[in-house]
Amino acid sequence: MIDLSKCSAASPLVHTANADPGTLWSKDSAVAIDAPPDSDANPRPEATWPREDLRTGLCGVVSPRVLALPGGGFRMYYSQILPRPGFPAGANDYDNASTRILSAFSSDGTKWVPEPGVRLSPQEGGAGDFRVVSSEVVPIGDGRRLRMYFECCAGSQAVTNSIRSATSSDGLKWTMDPGVRVESDGHNYASPRIVFLDHSRCRMYLFDRGRGIISLLSHDGLEFHQEPGLRVAQDGAYDSLCAFAPEIVRVTGAGYVMYYAGYSQVPESQSSRADILRAVSSDALNWKKDAEPVIAPGPGAWDAAKSSEMCLIRLPHTKDEAPRYRMFYEACDGTAPNSRGVWRIAAAASATG
Repeated sequence: MIDLSKCSAASPLVHTANADPGTLWSKDSAVAIDAPPDSDANPRPEATWPREDLRTGLCGVVSPRVLALPGGGFRMYYSQILPRPGFPAGANDYDNASTRILSAFSSDGTKWVPEPGVRLSPQEGGAGDFRVVSSEVVPIGDGRRLRMYFECCAGSQAVTNSIRSATSSDGLKWTMDPGVRVESDGHNYASPRIVFLDHSRCRMYLFDRGRGIISLLSHDGLEFHQEPGLRVAQDGAYDSLCAFAPEIVRVTGAGYVMYYAGYSQVPESQSSRADILRAVSSDALNWKKDAEPVIAPGPGAWDAAKSSEMCLIRLPHTKDEAPRYRMFYEACDGTAPNSRGVWRIAAAASATG
């Protein structure tokens, strides 16, 4: 959770909530951001389409990250998946697809309007015609500028990739930082997430493919050093294939809450499923997993096969109301072989909302 509405500086306050968002969530009946239809495989960033247009998984939208803005309203950054030249299957052949980072604005956290322009193309991000994904946007210093961390992958998910970054003064136009933030031969990293600590430090949580969620420390937001051990191992019933994309909330007087995505094998099937899981910690290093998902795939729904990478926002409320939260997550309907299909950005409201 990155909330700049009460504190725009790089501070633990941007992740802090007075109440635990909880384990009970009610899914919205409509998606927040829809995938382009098959008929528009080269869409304008600001385009919208009728719900009934044909979608088979050629295009998709994933990896939502939302900032509550200092002046009010919200900006969502997300990755749009499109076919890469020579690979017409598009998102249904993700390793050979292309992605770019776009944005949308909402005044209330419910209705979203895609914004014109590309926030970051794969070419600008160093990925050639392949993928820039999982943008994490956070304030720098006093909050006059923003930094975006993202996965730069110039090939399949089996190849070595990197985490890179870019900066912006307005959240719309981005300039690449020199060098890479994290890279290691033989490792494929994904879903960078930043949590600010004291003394101008920050911690990056990162998916190390094949292992789970690791963490790294930095004093300047540019040079990161890995901490020992795993934060979340992929060893549970719902995250046996992978545990990734943590969203962390610092709850006043009650430690930390993490929501994260877990993939597991569907019994007697070659396909996988994805659930949104939860863990708690007193120190943000040692995490205890909840036994059951907080959001699971829903038969016949947007997320019939997968409920995955997510983010949280705190919705406006009066001092006499309990805090309300909305979760945005990537959802796959499973309408293509091997539990693929159309990826959309869905939403759910906390039980108090």
